Order: sequence, then C-alpha cells, then structure tokens
Amino acid sequence: MEDKELLALIKKEESRQYGFQLLVRKYQKQVYHHIRRMVISHEDADDLTQETFVKVWQNIDKFREDAKLYTWIYRIATNETLRFLDKKKRRWGLPLINVGEQLEKLVDNVPYISGDEISRKLQKAMLRLPEKQRLVFQMKYFDDMKYDEIAEVLGTTVGNLKAAYHWAVKKIEAYLKED
Repeated sequence: MEDKELLALIKKEESRQYGFQLLVRKYQKQVYHHIRRMVISHEDADDLTQETFVKVWQNIDKFREDAKLYTWIYRIATNETLRFLDKKKRRWGLPLINVGEQLEKLVDNVPYISGDEISRKLQKAMLRLPEKQRLVFQMKYFDDMKYDEIAEVLGTTVGNLKAAYHWAVKKIEAYLKED
C-alpha cells in the first residue's frame, strides 16, 4: 500500500488504528534493522523500535507530507537511538568513542547477530566510526537510501553526506585491512 493511502486511512477516525497497523507492518522491519545496527542488542533495538512507533503514532497528525513518510520515520528512529546511546554513555560514564568499544564487544557476545566472520568484522568496523559517519554509511550501504533521503533524515546537506560516506568507507577499509 502506498504511503498516501496509509495516511488517508490514518486521518480518518474510523480507520486510524487499522491504517497505523499497516504502516507499522510496512516499516517495522526496516526501522528495527536501522536501529539494530546502531545499538547491536536485539532487546534494545526491539524496545527502540516500539518507542519509535509510539512517537510516530503520537505525532502522525504533525506530519506535513513535504517529506517521504519513511524518511520522517527514520528521523524519529535515529533521534530515539541517538538519545538512547547518549543515555548509555552517561550511565557508563564514558566518552562516546568508548560506547562504540562497548558495543563492539557485544558483536561477539550477542547470539542474534547473523552472518559470517566478514559480517562481524564489518559491524565492528562500523562501530569504530564517528556517529554521523556510521549513520550515513548504514543508510547508504545497508538501506540503499539516496543522499537526498539521508539528508532529510539527518537534516544536513548532500555534500556533507557524500564526504561523510567517503570517509566512512576509507576508515572501514583501513580497519578491515589491519584486522
């Protein structure tokens, strides 16, 4: 179902919940994987996915439709995830770079991460990236988003995103070669 049709269902009081259920069904898996690559833990990703859709439900009437629905949802998911990571950083009393190191340890210890050794190494390399580069890399590489869509999600320019992606790729390549 197209986003316009979903939004039309959600705007009508009698079909609001049904339309929202369809919206969740359409985007839940993508949002979950987007968040999971940032937090590693299945439980955290699951909780953040639920929190994301609660925020979407609470704010769907404010969606102006001047952006794509999924980029708006991704922005909410990204913001929720960044807030979560920031809380984790404060709770651990660590600089943000060390949060990445803590998450990197989870890659080997979390049984839910699928894939071979290359996938694990890529995940570890991504966790060594600065937050913005990691987000850009994951949205471009894994989610196959266009730069203008990523710019909507992150609220930045396409030029900045291209540079961030370029540097992310270089850093990942260097990590994979050294490892």
